[in-house]
Amino acid sequence: MLEIKVAPSILAGDFARMGETVKKLEENGADYIHCDVMDGNFVPTITFGSQMIEHIRPYTRLPLDCHLMVLRPDTRLEGFARAGADIVTVHVEECRELTVQTLRIIKNYGMRASAVINPNTPVEELFDCAEVADMLLLMSVHPGWGGQKFIPSSLEKIEKLRDFLVRNGRPELDIEVDGGITEDNVKDVISAGANVIVAGSAVFRSADIRATIGRLRGA
Repeated sequence: MLEIKVAPSILAGDFARMGETVKKLEENGADYIHCDVMDGNFVPTITFGSQMIEHIRPYTRLPLDCHLMVLRPDTRLEGFARAGADIVTVHVEECRELTVQTLRIIKNYGMRASAVINPNTPVEELFDCAEVADMLLLMSVHPGWGGQKFIPSSLEKIEKLRDFLVRNGRPELDIEVDGGITEDNVKDVISAGANVIVAGSAVFRSADIRATIGRLRGA
């Protein structure tokens, strides 16, 4: 049985108090801090880069889970390694045939490596990454902004990916899912085979963050 982990997305947090935000998330039981890096090119929105990671690093011992929604992620890896990122996720749509090579570079920098696909990309595009990756991420909304509704067809993709991993000798590999996950649908996401849950609005709009994180674990 894979351990269920919750990775609150600071995209939904207060950018003016980000250090306090990540500290509070750790105190309330988060497992990872999910950092949505957007460059305004790969997606329309601009958020932050490696400098933000460097600034929040002293406020938490939790792994900083950095999702790079950027063009040419391979040119940015050293900066995130120096800033203190623990996990770096790159998009198959941007890396294309160089995705596996990029994952190896991430690992050479001492970080854990992850690959991600958008909702319109076939899940099979992740299969070649499974041997090298430390985690695989499925977007269950279209990337670029928070607060969107979960795309139901994502459940089938999670099931297909978990089945592939089981059949190919990597049943322990983490599957992360990001987008529209709430207390109402998280059990379906976990049942389908995911074990790392990204949630932004569900956590930050909660009156009791600790209780919400607990429920997002399916408890």
